[in-house]
Amino acid sequence: MTEVMTVVPEASSEGPVYRILLIEDDPGDALLVEELLHDTGMRFALTTRTTLAEARAELAGSPIDCILLDLHLPDVAGVDAVTAVRGLAPHTAVIVLTGLSEDRAGTEAMAAGAQDYLVKGKVEADLLRRTLRYAVYRSRTERASAQAQATRLRAEENARLERSLLPQPMLDTSTVRVTSRYLPGAAMALLGGDFLDVVEGDDGLLHAVVGDVSGHGPDAAALGVCLRIAWRSLVLGGHRGDDLLHLMERILIAERDGRQLFATCTLLTLDQRSGTVVLHLAGHHEPLLTTAEGTREVSAEHGIALGIVPGECSWPSTVVPLPATGALTVYTDGLIEGHNGTKGERLGVEGLLALIGNLPSADPADHVDLLIKETQTLNAGRHSDDLAVLRLDWGDRPTRSREPREAEDPVKPRTP
Repeated sequence: MTEVMTVVPEASSEGPVYRILLIEDDPGDALLVEELLHDTGMRFALTTRTTLAEARAELAGSPIDCILLDLHLPDVAGVDAVTAVRGLAPHTAVIVLTGLSEDRAGTEAMAAGAQDYLVKGKVEADLLRRTLRYAVYRSRTERASAQAQATRLRAEENARLERSLLPQPMLDTSTVRVTSRYLPGAAMALLGGDFLDVVEGDDGLLHAVVGDVSGHGPDAAALGVCLRIAWRSLVLGGHRGDDLLHLMERILIAERDGRQLFATCTLLTLDQRSGTVVLHLAGHHEPLLTTAEGTREVSAEHGIALGIVPGECSWPSTVVPLPATGALTVYTDGLIEGHNGTKGERLGVEGLLALIGNLPSADPADHVDLLIKETQTLNAGRHSDDLAVLRLDWGDRPTRSREPREAEDPVKPRTP
């Protein structure tokens, strides 16, 4: 017997319509359940199926609020029936229908996941109404709780991964102010493949990296985290410049596991005392230098991105003199590859510099936030890419009475 009907009793013109699936192979018992539902005064849509196989197709295609389940079906029986139905509809209320002689069947069914049970021949309309409403309410509460738990776990995972991509800068005596921002490009994504980090080494210099792994999604994010952690470990171990990039490339090749991923990055070593910064560019664009005269792009030599031609690359260094007061901004493509208003053109570096020139002077963190907001407004959601921005601000260079150490050569690896 298979039928679908919707009943709206005149005495109950309002309230929810309960979508009920009855799995019962006895036509007489099915008719009794239908009549009892009429007597409850509830609004309901009833679908009847005689086997678990028929019910499986129904549950796959239609939303159901409550399943009324007979424990003796042609293709499954007893607790196995409850387990099978719960597997098909884990967040749907299940009420088991038992016989008069089945004393333990109801409690065993509830232990297997049913919300409640009713004994055939002893069910009245009021009892059915209360049982059905409570079972649906309990099922919806459990579903909401599970969703809240999943959201909480997702938020905790997001926080852990963000800490990996956006770690706290390791600063000791440096007076440089560090501002960093990170935004994944894909909608609803937790993370992307961009990464950044800042560390003050034992040599007293400030070391920073900003990088961008090709592609999006978990593979790019995982590789970005790996490269960021590797960079910090290698810098603290005394590796610098070309040597550091060769080691990072070896790690990238080992960790990308056959996938054709590569990474661009900028390494910088800022010596506040001598007023210089040493740059190494691996397929990455130049940073921006902000002075009292304005903001401009720094000219620097380029090397190829990591992983493009493994083992065959070198990355030249560029030494840039710095003013006594200023800021360096290193960023990934997500800041400039968006559209520049309604004309459909890319923002690009020139558009970014023009935008910065029109922004009001502000606290560095506020300035970075405003810059990102303005680029996103111009883009209007037409292009999405991961975005990482690192800004380093410094004031008057400090003076020290002691002589500089040889290890403070910004491009010379420290001898262990």
